[in-house]
Amino acid sequence: MKKTLLFCLIILSTGYCLKGQKRPVYKDASAPVESRINDLIGRMTLEEKAGQLSVLLGWEMYEKQGAKAGVSAQFKTALAEQQTGMLWATLRADPWTKKTLITGLNPVLAAKATNALQKYAVENTRLGIPLLLAEECPHGHMAIGTTVFPTSIGQSSTWDPGLIQQMASAIAAEARLQGAHIGYGPVLDLAREPRWSRVEETYGEDPVLNGVMGVAMVKGFQGDDLKSGRNVVSTLKHFAAYGVPEGGHNGGSVSVGARELHQSYLSPFKDAVKAGALSVMTAYNSVDGIPCSSNPVLLKDILRRDWGFNGFVVSDLGSISGLVTNHQVVADAPDAAALAINAGLDADLSGYGYGKALIDAVKGGKVSRAVLDTAVARVLRIKFNMGLFENPYVDPVKAGKEVRNADHILLARRVAQESLILLKNDNNILPLKKTLKSIAVIGPNADNMYNQLGDYTAPQAEDAVVTVLRGIRTKVGNEVRVNYIKGCAVRDTSSDEIAKAVAAARNAEVVVMVLGGSSARDFKTEYQSTGAAKVNASEAAVSDMESGEGYDRSTLDLMGRQLHLLKEVVKTGTPVVLILIEGRPLNLNWPSEHVPAIINAWYPGQEGGNAVADVLFGDYNPAGRLPVSVPRSVGQLPVYYNQKKPAPHDYVEVNASPLYCFGYGLSYSEFEYDDLSITENANDDKAFVTVKFKIRNMGLRSGDEVVQLYVRDNVSSTVSAVKQLKKFQRIHLNPSEQKNIEFNLSREDLMLLNAEMKWIFEPGDFTFMVGAASEDIRLKSIANIR
Repeated sequence: MKKTLLFCLIILSTGYCLKGQKRPVYKDASAPVESRINDLIGRMTLEEKAGQLSVLLGWEMYEKQGAKAGVSAQFKTALAEQQTGMLWATLRADPWTKKTLITGLNPVLAAKATNALQKYAVENTRLGIPLLLAEECPHGHMAIGTTVFPTSIGQSSTWDPGLIQQMASAIAAEARLQGAHIGYGPVLDLAREPRWSRVEETYGEDPVLNGVMGVAMVKGFQGDDLKSGRNVVSTLKHFAAYGVPEGGHNGGSVSVGARELHQSYLSPFKDAVKAGALSVMTAYNSVDGIPCSSNPVLLKDILRRDWGFNGFVVSDLGSISGLVTNHQVVADAPDAAALAINAGLDADLSGYGYGKALIDAVKGGKVSRAVLDTAVARVLRIKFNMGLFENPYVDPVKAGKEVRNADHILLARRVAQESLILLKNDNNILPLKKTLKSIAVIGPNADNMYNQLGDYTAPQAEDAVVTVLRGIRTKVGNEVRVNYIKGCAVRDTSSDEIAKAVAAARNAEVVVMVLGGSSARDFKTEYQSTGAAKVNASEAAVSDMESGEGYDRSTLDLMGRQLHLLKEVVKTGTPVVLILIEGRPLNLNWPSEHVPAIINAWYPGQEGGNAVADVLFGDYNPAGRLPVSVPRSVGQLPVYYNQKKPAPHDYVEVNASPLYCFGYGLSYSEFEYDDLSITENANDDKAFVTVKFKIRNMGLRSGDEVVQLYVRDNVSSTVSAVKQLKKFQRIHLNPSEQKNIEFNLSREDLMLLNAEMKWIFEPGDFTFMVGAASEDIRLKSIANIR
């Protein structure tokens, strides 16, 4: 009897009873998520908790063996010693990771690799906790064989959030089908410093446009059901004010006042959090002397208390250790870990910011168990809500069929088409006549596939990317002679083909020149521990890369011999169309005066060449609009459109206005605006002011127009902007078609932060401006709003 009782007690203590096995609450799918979290945390050791907050570099964790993929010895060691709960960039392939088309993974192998990692983690750890896998997803999942869309600056140039949400859904599906759970993106930093190397990753200079695009990305990534097998958690980057570093130096300090921080730099993040974003990444920079990775005002007061954020916060790569090495606000790793986690930073992207340092901080009394458990709970909540404890695996066959499918390729072309901005079109030189017999295609970006893809792009198969040259040749077929000459490199001046380019131009009816910049990394580039590229000014063979993370500029001039090439070709008298493929606004003073037609394509992605050809030959009517102002000189900076009053005055040398303003872009059609009315609805906070007007297509072609509503608070108790975008809409109109447009502004849309830092609406006169760009206002009315 005693032996039987003792046996029963032993069985019960290990979770079993004589009538069968009793599953722990955290493994019971029918139990409430919070109960499962609490049960699991109660079972975890300090080391296991710290491991759940460590995000290790994932590309080292698998082994590829022919058509098979399995776990590496390094992963087995990491799991045993660090008990990691998350991996980052497992499927990333680029020169930094040294993963190529040969050594990296196609979608089928990627799914097999993530399955192997999950299986090993679940079966070889004490508690069987599945992994969270995070991947870079700013303009496509950064992995081999995925669809490459235009970079974010091009996405925002569409001014079409519905399209961007479709794109985000496609990106999420491709990542999730291969085993990812988190997509890093969108980047919501305002790009008001074009010398900064990461402008291409942003949605531009305006908080409203950034916020709308950010919401579209979050909704597309996360969808309605994280268990769908096609959605991922969205990680907002980089919190906060990362895009305006002093001197344009990536990760440099930022000095903005609290009012401007709230009104401009935090606003897009707030919109995305309110839309349901479940993860936020801290920025490398400090704001007013406090590093973002250890800023409790940002991470606790604003993000969680004020906005109600209920997800988890992750550091940027190495930013916790950066508290010691870069910002030098603490002396050692345990103090850095304590400072960060006590400020509200939950997870460490690197594996060495927390890990042992966090364990030591807890043991030393610098971090309470309650703080640690709260951070762990936030990470586990994602795992439970995604259903990973029930099924952490994906279907490799499905990944092989659906990643980069035909629909996604067509979608990439559409996003590229909508992103193209017609900056100039003298005498309607565009669209080109299809009766042309000869075209010269010239320039370093005409036939370089990586130069048109942007940073955070994986290696590509040769046939996967359509360059401008290929797009033109496909469009015109064999009926038109297309002569291609590179002319020069983007940066390298050691050799050129300018004489050949001039000869080709003289023998052509029209020249399509493709110039600009590049964010294309190569295997000779050296990298910082954060993944940012190191600039080597003395390298013998100069790469094209002049943009992308780490490549900050002191000027915005076309580099190398590009401008000389352009001038020599223009001298021939042959009509020139300039296509700009670039990651930041460059100096266009000379081209804008001497070149009859200019198209800004940014980095248009894998279908960029087809999209450019569609616009060149009139098969698509361009309607992209600038999300950033194009300066005349770096001496003007900053030159964003919504500067605070008073309006800037001219310089001795140049006009104070930008060369091309925010919101600007031409079309092959003309549009007429008419009949503006402003109506106040005092009892309706959501439609507090209604703005109505009419727009008609006066041209002979169907086309899109991006109508933009700007507002100025004529008298405000704190200094406000000279004008601020409030609403916009991209609409399609057939020839002679007219549409009635209505924008509803909420009371919140007209609020400001007063002297006491409170959001209030101040009655008074407001100027309502409707137009095609920030400096192309077609209708204006002053209304007294009470």
